[in-house]
Amino acid sequence: MLKVKPPDEYPLEEGRYLRGNDYSPVAVVAILNTFDFKIPQLITDILRGSIEAGAALAGTLQTENIGIEKIVANVVANPNIRYIVLCAVESPGHLCGEALIALLEHGVDEQKKIIGTEALTPFLYNLPIESIERFRKQVKLINLLNEGNPKEIKAAIRACYQEEPTKFRGYLLHDPGAFPEPPIVQPITWRITEPWKVVTNEQERRIKEIMEKAEAARKKETGT
Repeated sequence: MLKVKPPDEYPLEEGRYLRGNDYSPVAVVAILNTFDFKIPQLITDILRGSIEAGAALAGTLQTENIGIEKIVANVVANPNIRYIVLCAVESPGHLCGEALIALLEHGVDEQKKIIGTEALTPFLYNLPIESIERFRKQVKLINLLNEGNPKEIKAAIRACYQEEPTKFRGYLLHDPGAFPEPPIVQPITWRITEPWKVVTNEQERRIKEIMEKAEAARKKETGT
């Protein structure tokens, strides 16, 4: 089974994740639907348990734009990662779990907007198309969205690194080895941190207005 040593820069992007076995075929993404300074114990248990079970990376996802961009950048830098286990309760505001599913199923349009999601700002402006398409080819999604049983998540991880095809729910999983193309080392450099401000049509202009009002309300509430 072919495995490759990830580049020295891997993982490229910082974030709320733990690093495990670089040669593992699976990464775990747990939705964080609360403030990042109030991470529930269950989420912490999921991340730690995932690394103990053999995951390459295990971290949280809080936004449907920069959060997904960081996942993509880190995953395509490590061709050994062939599965994403998506879990924990969806964020009703950002719908970042739905956005990640839609990205893998449908990709992005010419404006780098994720196709097929109801999330408000699913724009991946900071990523080259090459990285987005590579991510969609490289990984398969194991959808445990709105579930948070650490034992089930561990079972999914273990199924991913078996040499022989192994049944997990409706999936037939095994470790296929590294994706047969070199790693893409493309960190996020442009850093559009408020993608709703990049307006390309009237529908997105409406989204921009909604987000700016929400940001103004947040600043008023927090005094910042």
